[in-house]
Amino acid sequence: MTRKRSSRRKSRRKSRGWSLPEIPLTLDQQLDILGYVLLGIAGLTFLSFLSANHGVIPGWWLGLLRQGFGWGAYLTPLLVGAIGLWLVLRHFGDRLPRVTPLQAIGILLGYPALLVTLHLSEALVGFGGDIWAIAAAGHGGGYLGGALSRMLLKGLGAAGAFVALVTWWMVVAALTFRITVQDAVQALQRWQGQALPTRSSSSPTPSGQRAPSRPRQPQPRREPTTDLEEIPITPDPSLPSSEPTPSPATPPQPRLIGSDQVWQIPTLDQILEPGNGQDFSADILRQQARAIEATLESFGAPVRVQEINRGPVVTQFGVEPLVVTSSNGKETKVKVSRINGLADDLALALEAKTLRVEAPIPGKGLVGIEVPNPEISLVALRDVMESEQFAQVDSPLRLCLGQDVSGHAMVADLTTMPHLLIAGTTGSGKSVCINAIISALLLQRTPDDLRFLMVDPKRVELTGYTGIPHLLSKVVVDMERVPSTLKWLLREMDGRYRRFAKVRATHIRDYNERVAPSLGEKKLPYIVVFIDELADLMMMAPQETERAICRIAQMARATGIHLVIATQRPSVDVVTGLIKANFPARIAFNVASAVDSRVILDVGGAEQLLGQGDMLFLPPDAPTPLRLQGAFVSDEELRRLVHYWKEQGKAETVPASKLVQRPLWEEMREQEKKVEFEDELLPDVVDLVLRENRASISLMQRKLRIGYTRAARIMDILEQHNVVGPQPSGGKAREVFPGAARALLQPEGDGE
Repeated sequence: MTRKRSSRRKSRRKSRGWSLPEIPLTLDQQLDILGYVLLGIAGLTFLSFLSANHGVIPGWWLGLLRQGFGWGAYLTPLLVGAIGLWLVLRHFGDRLPRVTPLQAIGILLGYPALLVTLHLSEALVGFGGDIWAIAAAGHGGGYLGGALSRMLLKGLGAAGAFVALVTWWMVVAALTFRITVQDAVQALQRWQGQALPTRSSSSPTPSGQRAPSRPRQPQPRREPTTDLEEIPITPDPSLPSSEPTPSPATPPQPRLIGSDQVWQIPTLDQILEPGNGQDFSADILRQQARAIEATLESFGAPVRVQEINRGPVVTQFGVEPLVVTSSNGKETKVKVSRINGLADDLALALEAKTLRVEAPIPGKGLVGIEVPNPEISLVALRDVMESEQFAQVDSPLRLCLGQDVSGHAMVADLTTMPHLLIAGTTGSGKSVCINAIISALLLQRTPDDLRFLMVDPKRVELTGYTGIPHLLSKVVVDMERVPSTLKWLLREMDGRYRRFAKVRATHIRDYNERVAPSLGEKKLPYIVVFIDELADLMMMAPQETERAICRIAQMARATGIHLVIATQRPSVDVVTGLIKANFPARIAFNVASAVDSRVILDVGGAEQLLGQGDMLFLPPDAPTPLRLQGAFVSDEELRRLVHYWKEQGKAETVPASKLVQRPLWEEMREQEKKVEFEDELLPDVVDLVLRENRASISLMQRKLRIGYTRAARIMDILEQHNVVGPQPSGGKAREVFPGAARALLQPEGDGE
């Protein structure tokens, strides 16, 4: 009967709506409530420790904590409060210290280790070693520390418990602070080195000053010799030497943006690693010199090897043609063309993959025979930036290209190029060269001095730089945004020219050094545009791309805007004659054929390169290209560099009132809306309809000589923007609205 009554009561409550309502809470809300509860418990516990008058519940809670955890009870509010605070502020993860799962495990393991340590220490000092008496008194580690201590003592004994406790603390330190024995030894060595400084025989170099470099001694002219043992061999400077080379890296310089952000340039030691040179044998080089002389003499072209320059990838043998007696008794020197024609025979005799003849060596009366080395030496970016050649170039945009065949660092000035065209097949080192150029610029200039604009159709080469403060906008990966990006760049160039004309400045360096400080204005940053694949742009919009690139290349030098364009297909439809004429500085890596080499360099030879950074560099002031081994920057070095600038960029706060112009991506987004309807003939069509005061498809076909489909599409565009009226009946011409036509040609926001 009672069961029936209870079931009846439940059914009545359900029918009357007496059931408890369910409160829907999301996981975030549940975690927030848990964080609030933990913070409240931590606060009440902390106040209970401070106050002498405890209530019933706080007194019971404190007694439970002291007996359960002993002296460790005083750390309980800190631990519980830290967990609650993290739960409440977890949405601000970028500003909170990052705690990895291993560090959390280390903290949790450290608390019981502390309880055991406190308990065993208390047992040694007092209470006669009675573990449970210590716990009952609320000392040591409480009952939890006592239970763990008894387990260690019973299971391992006193000595074993001590070893286990030390091991326990080492594991906690390794997990929490990521400290290893090697780190501790290195810290101890550094402390001893600071405590006991040793005197060096050499005088110290004052901080902030560059160590004076040794002047290069002029080499006397050598007379021809027949003894190969006396041939001078110029080693690769990148190889390890017995004397340490002082680092000429400049100290970090703080820079300001607005009045909030302080920029600091990283040091080379923070980011880059030195290269590891390969050793070489002088006997092998002299054997190759003898083989060259013997092979050419057997074919009737005697030469004498005068010098040997060992580079990181190839070794250049400088040979001098000798005098031969012809059949009629006339003495003549061996022709250079004859030596060049025997390149394949020399490669066969030297067992070389490829062989390149440079005739003649610039500045010398010798013919250069470049033979690949059996082992390639790595040319690190740091070695180039620490070289004397890098320190001698006075330019805001210094490019570290690599080392030449003699092992000397090759540094170029982008402001004098003023643009760079790079070509090479996949895997030849083109992307590594671009990364080395970008890294060298990031190691020299702050976002106040230099800005980047990157176009990466492949979405994998330049997207790793997303987030650095040097970028004007996000890396452009959509081909539809490229035309608007180039148009923004043209407007920026024209705006800078108008600004220079107002203040009578000739170029950007004159404006930044003379005009801007006198007017109290900010300096204009240099803008370097990187386009990773030109062929894709030329396929999508060839005429717009060629027109914009050529106009920027022709006029943008004085405004501080420079282009670095790369392509893996240097054909005539990609690298057109107009583009090549505006890019006097070019780099060719290994290409597929001699035709591609002539397209990019106007001479052959790039098809014989070895790949992996082996390149031919054509400077704007040199008649023939130079063979270089490109500088290498590893993925780990790039990650360190990008992370360094990202961390500084997070603190960038510029008030909106101080911004001179809107961000580039907002302007590009608005420009895309304006230009998505454009056709390259649209200005001509608008001029035509304004001049004729009528519009029709047949008129456009007849005057502009275009097909019906294109004329109809342009007419639809004009009708969408109210330039012309709807099609009237009877085949009459459409009405033209001059105001809308002029607004279409001169949209808002195109001004300075």
